[in-house]
Amino acid sequence: MVLDVGMSAPEFTLEDIEGRRRSLHEALASGPALLVFFKTTCATCDLTFPYVNRLRQTYPGGWHLWAVSQDAPEKSMQYARRLDVRYPVLLDAPDYTVSRLYDPPATPTFFLVDDDGRVAYSTHGFAKDDINQIARLIAGYVGATAQIIARADDGKPPFKPG
Repeated sequence: MVLDVGMSAPEFTLEDIEGRRRSLHEALASGPALLVFFKTTCATCDLTFPYVNRLRQTYPGGWHLWAVSQDAPEKSMQYARRLDVRYPVLLDAPDYTVSRLYDPPATPTFFLVDDDGRVAYSTHGFAKDDINQIARLIAGYVGATAQIIARADDGKPPFKPG
């Protein structure tokens, strides 16, 4: 069952591609977290990550951004380099422990977890409206002015299923 808004986000600890252990409850002690589940072979993920990168650039602090890879470490590292991912990439393969807890229906799937540990927003696939809604929520958490991350006229489609 996919986690719905308002539900408690399951606690987890995973290693990132640099070997550092990342724990959700420790992260939430200093702000909300956006989890982005992905696969390196996902064309919709390729479309999505430049916008996710723009979220991090627009709102650099006060929240956590973790890409949760469902692939092996080497493939995950190559993907992160290719798409210029400059935030933690957590490794969920080969056991998919966290994917089993969160049950993402497709890739990418986003879960915005507030600092109380509840799912504040979730979506899957790519939709510019959803990216902009996540930006508005993050702006609210960090006390910033909301910015448009995914512009309608940027030459990319408004929606692509995952």
